[in-house]
Amino acid sequence: MFKKIIKISLVASLSLSTLNAAQEEVKTEDRDRIPSVQKAIQTVGNIPEKEVSVVDNFRHMFEDGKVTGQIRTMYSEYYNENADNTYATALGGQLKYELAEFNGFNAGVAFSTTHNLDMITGRDTYFNDNLSSSSSHYTEMSEAYLNYAYQDFNFRAGRQVLDTPLADSDDCRMIPNTFEAYIASLALGDFTLIGGAVYEWQGGDAGLDDGWSKTGENGTYVGAVTYATDILEANLWYYNVTESVNAVNAVYLDAYTNFDLNDDMALHFGVQYLDESEIDNSGVDASIYGVMAEFVAFDIGINAAYNKATSKNGTQSFSGFGGGTLFTSMDNMILDNMTKNNDSQAYVLGLSYSIADFNLLYAYGDFSADKDTLEVKKHVVEQDFGVEYTPNDNVVLAAIYTIDDNKEDATAADFLNDTNGHNFRLFASYNF
Repeated sequence: MFKKIIKISLVASLSLSTLNAAQEEVKTEDRDRIPSVQKAIQTVGNIPEKEVSVVDNFRHMFEDGKVTGQIRTMYSEYYNENADNTYATALGGQLKYELAEFNGFNAGVAFSTTHNLDMITGRDTYFNDNLSSSSSHYTEMSEAYLNYAYQDFNFRAGRQVLDTPLADSDDCRMIPNTFEAYIASLALGDFTLIGGAVYEWQGGDAGLDDGWSKTGENGTYVGAVTYATDILEANLWYYNVTESVNAVNAVYLDAYTNFDLNDDMALHFGVQYLDESEIDNSGVDASIYGVMAEFVAFDIGINAAYNKATSKNGTQSFSGFGGGTLFTSMDNMILDNMTKNNDSQAYVLGLSYSIADFNLLYAYGDFSADKDTLEVKKHVVEQDFGVEYTPNDNVVLAAIYTIDDNKEDATAADFLNDTNGHNFRLFASYNF
């Protein structure tokens, strides 16, 4: 068996996740499960969490506290045949301080920042806003929480990182999403119960010009039951997004299983379903189901995924606060882009390969929608190329190239103007 094997996802595209830095054998059941191309790409920039120390007196909470962080830089260039070529280069990262745990309590605070480098950033119509705000800089206290843990119970209050089906960090640019939330969880054997409320969020998906934004007039209420064993993982989530443009009651469920053929080969399967019902005529009312399959052999992975969405006339789907959880979500395209006034579907095929300290990724996605009430038909093909180099635990270098090809009228009513473009990104990070 190879000494270093790529951690393949349990889903519709192959992972760009970091390879094991330690030179040791890894069996198929040890591989990370990542549910889409989009999730695979965002793992490139993830800041690893460090274990919190447990101390026996209050003073040691501070003495044994940890400072962690990441320095990251990114170059992003976007070409659209209907507009000027835009580009930007940014430098930033995160600095975090977390107290040690005493009597179950600990706390943490983190600042995230990004600043465009003017000399290698476009101006005026050549300005690329993917990496920072319109003023070319952004700094925010992205985390500030109090945590309490007792045996199998945990409660966290304040600004924090969440990665749930409809609220996630989506860390694929300079500033990941974080949330002001109050989340409790209780582990009961193979089951975990989760409940809480999410009131505000900030980050690249929320818009860096807006800072912290509400997730609903009275927030978003969340509840979940998860189940996990060695061969089966199942999750049931409920979201109530209160009065807003996305007011909705949403139920999401998924299930995954894997079959290990031997230490070097495995088959993975997954299904998912999202049902959304609008509140106060918000216009969000859709049902989406999906399936995926993957074959892993040594350091090569081949997989496929499919999502189908149905909506009522005048309504659309909502992937939540972040990139969403659909199997077919890619670097740019998600099914939300297609699901408005019509039914839509998407399939994604993926291939990945790892060699030494490199991960290679290719994914092909086809997104289409039936004609809506305005006789507008949508069809976009996206291709994602990625390469990641991880010479050690702390350094990541990556390049991502995305091609979107709009097969229909690029100027069609209310359709994306950026579905006929190319996006190229270079990324480097150092964790400390």
